Amino acid sequence: MPWFKRTDKGILTPTESKREVPDGLWFKSPGGKIVHTRELKNNAYVVPEEDHHVRIGSAEYFEILFDNNEFTELDADMMSGDPLKFIDTKPYPKRIKESQEKTQLKDAVRSAYGKMNDLDLTIACMDFNFIGGSMGSVVGEKIARAIDHSIKTNTPFLMISRSGGARMMEAGLSLMQMAKTSAKLALLSEANIPYISLLTDPTTGGVTASYAMLGDFNISEPGALIGFAGPRVIKETIGKDLPPGFQSAEFVLDHGFLDFIVDRRNLKSRLSTLLRIIR
Repeated sequence: MPWFKRTDKGILTPTESKREVPDGLWFKSPGGKIVHTRELKNNAYVVPEEDHHVRIGSAEYFEILFDNNEFTELDADMMSGDPLKFIDTKPYPKRIKESQEKTQLKDAVRSAYGKMNDLDLTIACMDFNFIGGSMGSVVGEKIARAIDHSIKTNTPFLMISRSGGARMMEAGLSLMQMAKTSAKLALLSEANIPYISLLTDPTTGGVTASYAMLGDFNISEPGALIGFAGPRVIKETIGKDLPPGFQSAEFVLDHGFLDFIVDRRNLKSRLSTLLRIIR
């Protein structure tokens, strides 16, 4: 038995679970830089000097983008059912409940509307900590309703994606969300309402294959992993080594799948400028 046992998990070590946002006094970046969490927050959760973008969730993005962190949340209490009675290592309802208790979220996406630099905006933002940001029925329905709100109020729509793909516990019902959200985005386009898709680290699977890549503008944060299947699966499938930086935001930009990459510290101003130009 070790002579020392950590009881406060505020400081993360490689053997402990990773969090999107550090909850201790200090954060150690992948490059080894030690940053006070207050300084990290004031820098939009980007490590100074290294420019490493720490994974954050909807609460942090809403605070960064909405003026004075004031917004009205849409469908806040929507939760997943268990139509397939799915059980793997544990029943699906138990997995949902545990994720809700751990993250204080109802599901893997939150949607809200408010003002960004005095511009009306509707945002749907995914939370990776909730079952890997997986796309289930609630995710698809909340995004669809957020798009409906944009159409009803004639406000631009921003989708912030961070996901491992479809939620296997909902099988075909999860895959149906790809078609539903894509159809809603077609209606948004017909109404001539701008749609900006922000891909963050990581954006993969069915999310990449649907709404994440359907923006009028597809943008990304630096260094984000963007793809459908993972690099290992692709390498084994084609039997060849992959090029350096494969599936990074910079690689995807160079190959024409992104319009631009934006530093999170400049995200609010860049989005505001873009919307004023196209509106």
